Amino acid sequence: MSTALQGFSEALASVVAGAEASVVGVGRAGSGFIAGQDRVVTNAHNLRARDKVEVHLAGGTSAEAAPLGVDEEGDLAVLAVPTGGQPSLAWGPSEPAGAGPAPGELVIALSRPRGRLCAGVGFVSRGSVPFQGPRGRIITGALEHSAALVRGSSGGPLLDAGGRLVGVNTHREGEGFYLALPAGAELKARVEALSRGEVPRRPRLGVALAPPRAARHLRQAVGLPPRDGLLVQAVEEGGPAARAGVRRGDLIVSLGGRPTSRLEELATALEAAASFGSAELGLVRGADELTLSVDLAGAEGAPSAS
Repeated sequence: MSTALQGFSEALASVVAGAEASVVGVGRAGSGFIAGQDRVVTNAHNLRARDKVEVHLAGGTSAEAAPLGVDEEGDLAVLAVPTGGQPSLAWGPSEPAGAGPAPGELVIALSRPRGRLCAGVGFVSRGSVPFQGPRGRIITGALEHSAALVRGSSGGPLLDAGGRLVGVNTHREGEGFYLALPAGAELKARVEALSRGEVPRRPRLGVALAPPRAARHLRQAVGLPPRDGLLVQAVEEGGPAARAGVRRGDLIVSLGGRPTSRLEELATALEAAASFGSAELGLVRGADELTLSVDLAGAEGAPSAS
């Protein structure tokens, strides 16, 4: 092995060795990491019930953990567990919301499924990737990376070349690369809030939506002109959309003046409009253009769209 490759290999092994004690297994099918004294961060979908779960620590020991805060829509959870003095991971440099390592940057992914440490190295392939969370809400801003991960790695840490936390691995996108929540200032604040038992409540519309491609095909099938938007398949009784007059078959084309031809665009527009308490919802009903006022005040909790 050349001197350069030997040095690279030794540097990677050093990063893994430095973080190993901070990586844990969560239950039978997940991983996590120590983020503070007796605090473990993992994905919410690793908790099959809201009661206690077994956490596998470095050194082969296990301990029972109880959820402190579970953000099911954001796929993040903080557990209270005796960590036995094991160190917590250092967070990477503070980044703006949705930011993180740039495409091409080297990353190291760690996990401990069923108590067995696994490591993979790769590169960030894309940033700001949207995906659908466990309860249907669109989560934006994920990192996509090529580090190889085995089954049971979700919730484990993604590190930069200096061994600092830059992401929380969530799931594999189909048969492709893994996605991770970027560990910037926003995620750190969420972890701190969940540690205090504070679960975020997000604005919602109370609708089930068809993806854009399905919406175009359905409109074409009934002889309506093509139009980009999100087709309403169902409306929650008593929800914000129902109170505004939204009907099944409506095509949502804008919210708060922002176009919504994709699910992630609606999610971004909804978050932006929430601070105002209400927003103008642009619809196409059949061939007619409509604008409805939707009240978002107090409309938190359930998924905005699925």
